[in-house]
Amino acid sequence: MGGKSPTRVIVLTGGAELQVPVIDFVRRLESDQNLELVGIFCEADLVGLRGVAVDLVRRRGLLAIPLLIQRWLRKLGHLILEPTLFFQRRHTRHQLESRLYFTPNLHAPESLDRIRSVRPQLGLVYGGPIIRPELFQLPSLGTLGIHHGMTPDYRGKKTTFWAMYNGESSVGVTIQSIGSGLDRGDVILEGTLPVGRAPLSVVVRRLERLGLNLYLQAIDLVRTGVANPIPQAQGSGTLYRDPSMADLLVFWTRYWRRLFKSFRES
Repeated sequence: MGGKSPTRVIVLTGGAELQVPVIDFVRRLESDQNLELVGIFCEADLVGLRGVAVDLVRRRGLLAIPLLIQRWLRKLGHLILEPTLFFQRRHTRHQLESRLYFTPNLHAPESLDRIRSVRPQLGLVYGGPIIRPELFQLPSLGTLGIHHGMTPDYRGKKTTFWAMYNGESSVGVTIQSIGSGLDRGDVILEGTLPVGRAPLSVVVRRLERLGLNLYLQAIDLVRTGVANPIPQAQGSGTLYRDPSMADLLVFWTRYWRRLFKSFRES
C-alpha cells in the first residue's frame, strides 16, 4: 500500500519579482516530501525590474532611488559572498516558471478560478497583499501567514525596523492563521530573538531564518491536525507603515549613538 499523499500547498505573495525570502521559503517547501507545491500566485501590476521601480516610486517617492541602488548592491553582495546559494536561488526561479502565476488582482474571478483548478489543501502567505475570505477560505485546511513582528503590538509594515526604532531589546515573528483583520489571526507559533548590537540588516536576516523554521513547523502541525491555534491577546496595537526619510535618519542616528556609547562603557 502506498503512503498518504502529500498535502497540496499554494504560496500567495506579491511583488514584481519573487523576493529572496520567498525563494528560500519555496526551496524548503520543495524539500519536504510531505508537501506538494502546486502553485505560486503573485499579485503585481507590472513584472520584472520595471515593475519593481514603478512600485517603489509609487510607494516611497524620492526614496525609491536609494532603495533601488540598495537592492542592486544587495544582489551583488549575494553573488560575491554566497555564489553557490545565489545560483541555487536562480535555478529555483527557473524551475518554478510553470507554477508561477502573476496577476494584478489575486481576488479577480480568473485568479480565483486558477487557484481552484490546482485544488489546494493549504494556503501559505509570504509577503503578500491583504487576503480576503473568498481567497483564504479556498484551501480545505485554511491559509497561514507569516508576520515579522509580535502581535498585536507590532502590526503592519516594517515592524522589525519599528521595534528597533522604539528601542525594543528583542524582535519577534508570528505564524498565524489568516482571518479577518490585518495581522489579527489566531497564533500557531511565535518566536523572539534579542537585538543586541546587531544592525538592522543582520537582525532582519536572523529573524527571517527563525521565521522560516517556525513556518515549516506550523505547516506540519496544521497538516497533521495537531495545531493548537491561540487567539491573539486583546488590544489593537499600532498599525505601522513604511518609514519616511526622516524616520530613517532618526533611526540610524540613534543606532550609532547607542553603539558608540556601549563601546565606551564596555
